[in-house]
Amino acid sequence: MLTRRHLRVKVMQCIYALALASGGSLEKQQEFLNKSIGQTYTLYLLILSFLRELYQAALERSEKASSNYLKSGPQDKGNPLRLSQNQLLKQLSENSELTEALKKRKLKQWYLNEKYVKIVLAELLDSDLYSAYAQTDQSYETDREFLIQAFREIIAPNDKVYEFLEDEALTWVDDLPLINTHLIKQFRKVKPDSEASFFLPPLLKNKEDMEFAGELLKKTLLKGEELEAEIEGKTPNWDKDRIAELDAILLKMAIAELLYFPSIPERVSINEYLEIAKEYSTPKSSIFINGVLDKLTKDYKTSGRLKKTGRGLL
Repeated sequence: MLTRRHLRVKVMQCIYALALASGGSLEKQQEFLNKSIGQTYTLYLLILSFLRELYQAALERSEKASSNYLKSGPQDKGNPLRLSQNQLLKQLSENSELTEALKKRKLKQWYLNEKYVKIVLAELLDSDLYSAYAQTDQSYETDREFLIQAFREIIAPNDKVYEFLEDEALTWVDDLPLINTHLIKQFRKVKPDSEASFFLPPLLKNKEDMEFAGELLKKTLLKGEELEAEIEGKTPNWDKDRIAELDAILLKMAIAELLYFPSIPERVSINEYLEIAKEYSTPKSSIFINGVLDKLTKDYKTSGRLKKTGRGLL
């Protein structure tokens, strides 16, 4: 689920938080990093939990109002009957392993804050998307496609839910795009007979990814002064106060990868930090960072300091 780029972002956040706090030990930052990585999976489970609560709310509303809807029809706007029959939502709701995972982590946010579920349910039932869906023939494929579109257009973009998650954990703002994209990919692959564990994928591909994140944090912090010296040699007008704090952090992280991570190709490292700079720093940051890293890479190759082996991983 988590990519190397996302792990780099989390390391960047730890170092940036330390810079703002002007204190804190390496151990504390490693704890923060581990917690931040773990919270990504918590967010993933919360989004699935939201969909389960949405289904339950539609089911309860449909059952309570069944007598009223007998006078109209299941295709009428606002009628939750078709949503309560969505086979993929039912599959999620009845997933025993997912239920156990939510209980284990005591994730009851939506149960305790059901107003957010009601807000999204009302918006969903009032949408043209749902009106069109209610008129289609029922099938697993139709139900799945509707949920994908509803998630993209109505559920995921909801401002109220976004604000709630932001208040719960600040780092979730950066995690949401990743989680939402991953969920849509899962929805496209899921089948009626998929194992219960299908919706509980591993957070990381392997243990090496976690070791990479921890080592990157450690090297960047412990060798901070040395890494700053490397930057100073390639910026004639070097002035710490004039270079954005985030740019300095990204440069130090990138240089640490170039010098201390032999299995990661230099072009991979450079490209990754340029993309992160484009997303998180100033408009000109990627140009500045690319210029510095380009000079450093050439010098490291000439002096023999750049020693890379293997293909590396993103």
